[in-house]
Amino acid sequence: MSKQGSFFNRRLHSLLGVIPVGFFLLEHLWTNYHATQGVDSFREQVDWLWSIPFLTVLEIFFIFLPLLYHGVYGLYIAFTAQNNLNNFGTFRNTMFMLQRVTGVITLIFVTVHVWQTRVQVALQGMSSEELTRQTADVINNPVNFVWYLIGIVAAVFHFSNGMWSFLVSWGITVGPRAQRVSTWVWMAVFVLVSYIGIRALIAFTNPEFTNMLAQR
Repeated sequence: MSKQGSFFNRRLHSLLGVIPVGFFLLEHLWTNYHATQGVDSFREQVDWLWSIPFLTVLEIFFIFLPLLYHGVYGLYIAFTAQNNLNNFGTFRNTMFMLQRVTGVITLIFVTVHVWQTRVQVALQGMSSEELTRQTADVINNPVNFVWYLIGIVAAVFHFSNGMWSFLVSWGITVGPRAQRVSTWVWMAVFVLVSYIGIRALIAFTNPEFTNMLAQR
């Protein structure tokens, strides 16, 4: 691959990781967080999303295709890139290594999750209540719960650390001080967004939530 082509692909990969893939991650976790407020709140949020005009077109061209490119090119980076201690030091190289590892985990997790949810909705014509019930059934399996926990934390870390890299590569945080501040900001984002994702995950296993589903 030429240097010019590699530069373009890396910039596109970086940009798509923020818009729309990063936005989709945040929106998806926020939607799931409504489960902490009960079955009806989660269903209402899902129904609202499904009511968006041309949803399938938007999903294909603004979520799935960008996600596919980001994931596939990310795999190429993960298995070809090398650490650079001379330029970045041990901590940042550790973050770079974790970025590659969490990228692979996230790609696998998202693929499985999309198959278990969105694809099944399309194939079976599920209602929001049926989707809620299936999601709860999946997460209440202990093995799946641990897998989802790992997947959520990996995805949020990949996004948060990726945002640090995005700001550097796009010339927004150019100095050491700005990069240090950015490190702390995105660490805080990682903690906050992970909390939202984990709270949503736990909500699907809440006895009150599952009992409400069982009574319907």
